Amino acid sequence: MKILVSALEHSANIHLKSLKQELSDDVEFIGIFDRDLGNSIVDLRALSIMGFVDALKKLFFFIKLNNQMLELAKEADKVLLIDSSGFNLPLAKKIKKKYPHKEIIYYILPQAWAWKKKRIPILEQTIDHLASILPFEKEYYSPSAPISYVGHPLLDQISEFKESVESEVKKVVFMPGSRKGEIKKLLPIFREIQKELNAESIIIIPKHFSKEDIKEVYGNLAGFKIAHDTHKTLLEADFAFICSGTATLEASLIGTPFILTYIAKGFDYFIASRLVKLEYIGLANIMFSKFNGRALHPEFIQEDVTSKNLLRAYHEYNREKFLNDSKALRGYLEHGSSKTVAKILEKS
Repeated sequence: MKILVSALEHSANIHLKSLKQELSDDVEFIGIFDRDLGNSIVDLRALSIMGFVDALKKLFFFIKLNNQMLELAKEADKVLLIDSSGFNLPLAKKIKKKYPHKEIIYYILPQAWAWKKKRIPILEQTIDHLASILPFEKEYYSPSAPISYVGHPLLDQISEFKESVESEVKKVVFMPGSRKGEIKKLLPIFREIQKELNAESIIIIPKHFSKEDIKEVYGNLAGFKIAHDTHKTLLEADFAFICSGTATLEASLIGTPFILTYIAKGFDYFIASRLVKLEYIGLANIMFSKFNGRALHPEFIQEDVTSKNLLRAYHEYNREKFLNDSKALRGYLEHGSSKTVAKILEKS
């Protein structure tokens, strides 16, 4: 069986690797994905963008890539789209128009419940199976929509969780993000915080960064120990400062107390703040508030991201309460998603 895969993001490919382990050996991926998984038509490093401005700069490149994927679709038995709605939803519409009987599965759905709710009817009409990883997401779709909750992919990858809280903070993890722009914005603030803490400081650098990338983006890392394994490092840490993204949900599930930080480009934040009407930006906070009515962890955005604010929140943190809430969040998500999605893909 040939599956046309469109997985542009680094995080999407981590989930794709877990999924492949559940699929039969005769399943072949074609399309866009990490080259560890097969012959991708593009190097994922060329796809890295941050915000609206970067997306506009690469518009023609992505249009060409979208057309390549449409051509490849004729060879595929099924189509698997993962996240990246700006690219994948237009691709889905093209494929459905040209190949109306080609089954399309969308895994890690566009967050249409947060913004652009007009996309929901389009998703219902275009996608054959909407594989949701958020328990509350189904509420936003019509009763007849082909959507089901499949579990959360992080619960396939995280196998160890904190069971207790240490009396004092001895290890602090800093995660300034995975994109060069966000790292350069947060790292100076994290350096200031590191100097004020009486604890071992560890910075997590994405595994896919080359030595040249590290030298260019991070510069002098005096005072920090370098780590690459996110889950192991978070499990061993007593606290973390994390850029908004997948890592905040990872820490939430593992049980490592943390503070979310995010500094977007001014124009991107201006646009997003008018399109997205949410009380929180962290996915763990969004989910936790759905069933508990409050936030799980603190969030600091834009000009509020200062060493003074972050240190104050750190000293006021109730780590025991966070751990109990973390266990409740895991219960809400129930289980991993790879086995369920594999069954959907292999169903004849």
